Amino acid sequence: MDYYQISMPNPADPEQTDILIAQLSALGVESFEEQEAHLLGYISFDEFDKDILLTNNYIAKCDSEGSLLIDVIEDKNWNEVWESNYPPVKVGKRCYVRAPFHDQDHSFDYEIIIKPKMAFGTGHHQTTSMILEYILDMDIKGKRVLDMGCGSGVLAILASMRGASDLVAIDIDHWSYENTMENCEVNNISNIRAFLGGAELLSEHKDFEVVFANINKNILLRDMKSYSQSLLVGGTLITSGYYNSDLKDIIDCASEYGLEFTGNKIMDNWVAGEFRKTK
Repeated sequence: MDYYQISMPNPADPEQTDILIAQLSALGVESFEEQEAHLLGYISFDEFDKDILLTNNYIAKCDSEGSLLIDVIEDKNWNEVWESNYPPVKVGKRCYVRAPFHDQDHSFDYEIIIKPKMAFGTGHHQTTSMILEYILDMDIKGKRVLDMGCGSGVLAILASMRGASDLVAIDIDHWSYENTMENCEVNNISNIRAFLGGAELLSEHKDFEVVFANINKNILLRDMKSYSQSLLVGGTLITSGYYNSDLKDIIDCASEYGLEFTGNKIMDNWVAGEFRKTK
Protein backbone atom coordinates (compact mmCIF):
# COMPACT_ATOMS: atom_id res chain seq x y z
CA MET A 1 0.00 0.00 0.00
CA ASP A 2 1.26 3.49 -0.85
CA TYR A 3 1.62 6.10 1.87
CA TYR A 4 2.09 9.81 2.31
CA GLN A 5 4.96 11.02 4.48
CA ILE A 6 4.11 14.13 6.47
CA SER A 7 7.10 16.11 7.73
CA MET A 8 6.92 18.94 10.25
CA PRO A 9 9.36 20.64 12.65
CA ASN A 10 9.40 19.23 16.17
CA PRO A 11 7.34 21.30 18.62
CA ALA A 12 9.40 23.84 20.56
CA ASP A 13 8.37 22.11 23.80
CA PRO A 14 9.55 18.47 23.59
CA GLU A 15 6.78 17.41 25.98
CA GLN A 16 4.22 18.39 23.32
CA THR A 17 5.54 15.82 20.84
CA ASP A 18 3.75 12.91 22.52
CA ILE A 19 0.51 14.86 22.62
CA LEU A 20 0.88 15.76 18.93
CA ILE A 21 1.50 12.10 18.05
CA ALA A 22 -1.66 11.08 19.90
CA GLN A 23 -3.69 13.79 18.16
CA LEU A 24 -2.42 12.88 14.69
CA SER A 25 -2.98 9.17 15.25
CA ALA A 26 -6.64 9.99 15.92
CA LEU A 27 -6.71 11.65 12.46
CA GLY A 28 -5.47 8.52 10.70
CA VAL A 29 -1.68 8.83 10.88
CA GLU A 30 -0.47 5.27 11.45
CA SER A 31 3.17 5.53 12.53
CA PHE A 32 5.84 8.05 13.31
CA GLU A 33 9.59 8.66 13.16
CA GLU A 34 11.10 11.13 15.60
CA GLN A 35 14.18 12.78 14.13
CA GLU A 36 16.44 15.40 15.66
CA ALA A 37 14.67 18.36 14.09
CA HIS A 38 11.55 16.90 12.50
CA LEU A 39 8.64 14.60 13.22
CA LEU A 40 7.63 12.32 10.35
CA GLY A 41 4.18 10.77 10.15
CA TYR A 42 2.87 8.16 7.70
CA ILE A 43 -0.70 7.86 6.48
CA SER A 44 -2.17 5.63 3.79
CA PHE A 45 -3.62 7.01 0.56
CA ASP A 46 -7.06 5.78 1.65
CA GLU A 47 -6.95 7.69 4.95
CA PHE A 48 -5.26 10.88 3.74
CA ASP A 49 -7.36 14.06 3.74
CA LYS A 50 -5.39 17.28 4.09
CA ASP A 51 -8.44 19.25 5.20
CA ILE A 52 -8.88 16.85 8.13
CA LEU A 53 -5.20 17.10 9.05
CA LEU A 54 -5.47 20.90 9.02
CA THR A 55 -8.04 20.73 11.82
CA ASN A 56 -5.00 20.13 14.05
CA ASN A 57 -3.74 23.56 15.14
CA TYR A 58 -0.07 22.64 14.97
CA ILE A 59 -0.41 21.16 11.47
CA ALA A 60 -2.31 24.26 10.33
CA LYS A 61 0.41 26.49 11.78
CA CYS A 62 3.18 24.55 9.99
CA ASP A 63 1.22 24.66 6.75
CA SER A 64 0.75 28.44 6.94
CA GLU A 65 4.47 28.89 7.63
CA GLY A 66 5.46 26.62 4.73
CA SER A 67 7.20 24.09 6.98
CA LEU A 68 4.71 21.25 6.39
CA LEU A 69 5.96 18.85 3.70
CA ILE A 70 3.86 16.04 2.24
CA ASP A 71 5.46 13.46 -0.06
CA VAL A 72 4.45 10.12 -1.55
CA ILE A 73 6.29 7.12 -0.09
CA GLU A 74 5.99 3.87 -2.03
CA ASP A 75 6.54 0.35 -0.67
CA LYS A 76 8.02 1.46 2.65
CA ASN A 77 9.38 -1.29 4.87
CA TRP A 78 7.27 -0.64 7.97
CA ASN A 79 9.07 -3.29 10.02
CA GLU A 80 12.28 -1.29 9.63
CA VAL A 81 10.48 1.87 10.77
CA TRP A 82 9.05 0.13 13.82
CA GLU A 83 12.28 -1.62 14.75
CA SER A 84 14.28 1.62 14.59
CA ASN A 85 11.75 3.57 16.71
CA TYR A 86 10.45 0.91 19.10
CA PRO A 87 12.98 -0.26 21.69
CA PRO A 88 11.67 -2.69 24.32
CA VAL A 89 10.39 -1.14 27.55
CA LYS A 90 11.64 -2.26 30.95
CA VAL A 91 9.60 -1.30 34.00
CA GLY A 92 12.02 -1.84 36.83
CA LYS A 93 13.17 -5.44 36.88
CA ARG A 94 9.68 -6.92 36.79
CA CYS A 95 7.96 -6.07 33.49
CA TYR A 96 9.30 -6.28 29.93
CA VAL A 97 7.21 -4.86 27.08
CA ARG A 98 8.46 -5.84 23.65
CA ALA A 99 7.42 -6.11 20.03
CA PRO A 100 7.32 -9.48 18.23
CA PHE A 101 10.67 -8.71 16.56
CA HIS A 102 12.50 -8.23 19.89
CA ASP A 103 14.30 -11.06 21.67
CA GLN A 104 12.68 -12.59 24.74
CA ASP A 105 14.05 -11.83 28.20
CA HIS A 106 13.09 -14.43 30.79
CA SER A 107 14.65 -12.49 33.67
CA PHE A 108 11.44 -10.45 34.09
CA ASP A 109 8.34 -11.57 35.99
CA TYR A 110 6.04 -10.40 33.20
CA GLU A 111 6.63 -10.18 29.47
CA ILE A 112 4.08 -8.39 27.29
CA ILE A 113 4.12 -8.47 23.49
CA ILE A 114 2.69 -5.37 21.82
CA LYS A 115 2.38 -5.14 18.05
CA PRO A 116 3.44 -1.53 17.40
CA LYS A 117 1.14 0.60 15.30
CA MET A 118 1.95 4.01 16.79
CA ALA A 119 4.20 5.50 19.49
CA PHE A 120 1.50 6.26 22.06
CA GLY A 121 0.14 3.67 24.49
CA THR A 122 2.83 1.04 24.05
CA GLY A 123 4.60 1.57 27.38
CA HIS A 124 7.20 4.02 26.08
CA HIS A 125 5.38 7.11 27.26
CA GLN A 126 5.96 8.23 30.85
CA THR A 127 2.25 8.16 31.69
CA THR A 128 1.85 4.54 30.60
CA SER A 129 5.04 3.51 32.36
CA MET A 130 3.90 5.03 35.66
CA ILE A 131 0.57 3.19 35.57
CA LEU A 132 2.40 -0.05 34.79
CA GLU A 133 4.40 0.61 37.97
CA TYR A 134 1.15 1.06 39.91
CA ILE A 135 -0.21 -2.23 38.57
CA LEU A 136 2.96 -4.06 39.59
CA ASP A 137 2.62 -2.75 43.15
CA MET A 138 -1.16 -3.21 43.55
CA ASP A 139 -3.03 -6.19 44.93
CA ILE A 140 -5.23 -6.66 41.90
CA LYS A 141 -5.91 -10.40 42.09
CA GLY A 142 -9.57 -11.31 41.57
CA LYS A 143 -10.63 -7.70 40.96
CA ARG A 144 -12.84 -6.25 38.23
CA VAL A 145 -10.85 -3.67 36.25
CA LEU A 146 -11.57 -0.93 33.70
CA ASP A 147 -8.89 0.39 31.32
CA MET A 148 -10.33 3.67 30.01
CA GLY A 149 -8.56 5.02 26.92
CA CYS A 150 -6.84 1.67 26.54
CA GLY A 151 -4.63 2.43 23.51
CA SER A 152 -2.71 -0.78 22.83
CA GLY A 153 -4.31 -2.54 25.81
CA VAL A 154 -0.98 -2.86 27.62
CA LEU A 155 -2.38 -1.79 31.01
CA ALA A 156 -5.29 -4.21 30.90
CA ILE A 157 -2.98 -7.00 29.73
CA LEU A 158 -0.60 -6.54 32.67
CA ALA A 159 -3.57 -6.33 35.06
CA SER A 160 -4.81 -9.65 33.67
CA MET A 161 -1.38 -11.21 34.11
CA ARG A 162 -1.39 -9.93 37.69
CA GLY A 163 -4.62 -11.85 38.40
CA ALA A 164 -7.51 -9.45 37.70
CA SER A 165 -10.62 -11.57 37.19
CA ASP A 166 -12.60 -9.54 34.67
CA LEU A 167 -11.44 -6.59 32.58
CA VAL A 168 -13.07 -4.06 30.27
CA ALA A 169 -10.97 -1.97 27.87
CA ILE A 170 -12.56 1.05 26.18
CA ASP A 171 -11.19 3.48 23.61
CA ILE A 172 -12.84 5.99 21.29
CA ASP A 173 -10.24 5.31 18.58
CA HIS A 174 -10.95 2.41 16.21
CA TRP A 175 -7.25 1.61 15.83
CA SER A 176 -6.88 1.26 19.60
CA TYR A 177 -9.93 -0.99 19.84
CA GLU A 178 -8.60 -3.34 17.15
CA ASN A 179 -5.02 -3.25 18.43
CA THR A 180 -6.16 -4.12 21.97
CA MET A 181 -7.97 -7.22 20.71
CA GLU A 182 -4.94 -8.16 18.60
CA ASN A 183 -2.55 -7.80 21.53
CA CYS A 184 -4.82 -9.81 23.82
CA GLU A 185 -4.67 -12.67 21.33
CA VAL A 186 -0.88 -12.43 20.99
CA ASN A 187 -0.50 -12.60 24.79
CA ASN A 188 -3.08 -15.39 25.22
CA ILE A 189 -5.36 -13.17 27.31
CA SER A 190 -9.02 -14.20 27.26
CA ASN A 191 -10.65 -12.20 30.08
CA ILE A 192 -10.45 -8.71 28.53
CA ARG A 193 -13.51 -7.37 26.73
CA ALA A 194 -12.74 -4.45 24.41
CA PHE A 195 -15.31 -1.84 23.37
CA LEU A 196 -15.23 1.06 20.92
CA GLY A 197 -16.54 4.27 22.44
CA GLY A 198 -16.17 6.73 25.30
CA ALA A 199 -17.50 7.42 28.78
CA GLU A 200 -21.09 6.99 27.56
CA LEU A 201 -20.45 3.22 27.64
CA LEU A 202 -19.90 3.29 31.40
CA SER A 203 -23.65 3.33 32.03
CA GLU A 204 -23.55 -0.30 30.86
CA HIS A 205 -20.28 -1.25 32.58
CA LYS A 206 -20.15 -0.58 36.32
CA ASP A 207 -19.06 -2.07 39.65
CA PHE A 208 -15.35 -1.85 38.95
CA GLU A 209 -12.87 -2.17 41.79
CA VAL A 210 -10.01 -0.55 39.86
CA VAL A 211 -10.16 2.03 37.05
CA PHE A 212 -7.22 3.21 34.95
CA ALA A 213 -7.76 6.40 32.94
CA ASN A 214 -4.69 7.47 30.96
CA ILE A 215 -6.13 10.11 28.65
CA ASN A 216 -5.59 13.88 29.06
CA LYS A 217 -6.57 16.59 31.52
CA ASN A 218 -9.62 17.91 29.68
CA ILE A 219 -11.16 14.47 29.13
CA LEU A 220 -10.43 13.45 32.72
CA LEU A 221 -12.16 16.56 34.06
CA ARG A 222 -15.11 16.09 31.74
CA ASP A 223 -15.63 12.39 32.52
CA MET A 224 -14.61 12.23 36.20
CA LYS A 225 -18.23 11.83 37.30
CA SER A 226 -18.64 8.80 35.03
CA TYR A 227 -15.45 7.21 36.36
CA SER A 228 -16.64 7.67 39.93
CA GLN A 229 -20.10 6.25 39.20
CA SER A 230 -18.55 3.15 37.63
CA LEU A 231 -16.32 2.52 40.66
CA LEU A 232 -17.34 0.66 43.83
CA VAL A 233 -16.89 2.41 47.18
CA GLY A 234 -13.39 1.61 48.39
CA GLY A 235 -12.20 1.16 44.80
CA THR A 236 -9.14 2.76 43.24
CA LEU A 237 -8.87 5.22 40.34
CA ILE A 238 -5.46 5.75 38.72
CA THR A 239 -5.31 8.75 36.37
CA SER A 240 -2.57 10.01 34.08
CA GLY A 241 -2.01 11.94 30.86
CA TYR A 242 -1.40 15.36 32.43
CA TYR A 243 1.41 17.48 33.84
CA ASN A 244 2.41 18.13 37.44
CA SER A 245 1.00 21.65 37.17
CA ASP A 246 -2.44 20.15 36.41
CA LEU A 247 -2.56 17.83 39.42
CA LYS A 248 -4.44 20.27 41.68
CA ASP A 249 -7.23 20.66 39.10
CA ILE A 250 -7.56 16.88 38.85
CA ILE A 251 -7.62 16.51 42.66
CA ASP A 252 -10.26 19.25 43.05
CA CYS A 253 -12.48 17.71 40.38
CA ALA A 254 -12.12 14.18 41.77
CA SER A 255 -13.05 15.33 45.28
CA GLU A 256 -16.40 16.62 43.98
CA TYR A 257 -17.34 13.04 43.12
CA GLY A 258 -16.22 11.26 46.28
CA LEU A 259 -12.69 10.44 45.13
CA GLU A 260 -10.01 11.04 47.74
CA PHE A 261 -6.45 11.75 46.58
CA THR A 262 -4.04 9.19 48.07
CA GLY A 263 -0.76 9.83 46.24
CA ASN A 264 0.99 10.26 42.92
CA LYS A 265 4.04 9.45 40.81
CA ILE A 266 6.02 11.97 38.73
CA MET A 267 8.18 11.23 35.70
CA ASP A 268 9.67 14.04 33.57
CA ASN A 269 6.92 16.42 34.76
CA TRP A 270 4.17 13.95 33.80
CA VAL A 271 1.96 12.75 36.67
CA ALA A 272 -0.05 9.68 37.60
CA GLY A 273 -2.50 10.31 40.45
CA GLU A 274 -4.10 7.73 42.72
CA PHE A 275 -7.58 8.15 44.22
CA ARG A 276 -9.88 6.07 46.47
CA LYS A 277 -13.66 6.25 46.27
CA THR A 278 -14.99 7.11 49.70
CA LYS A 279 -18.71 7.51 49.06
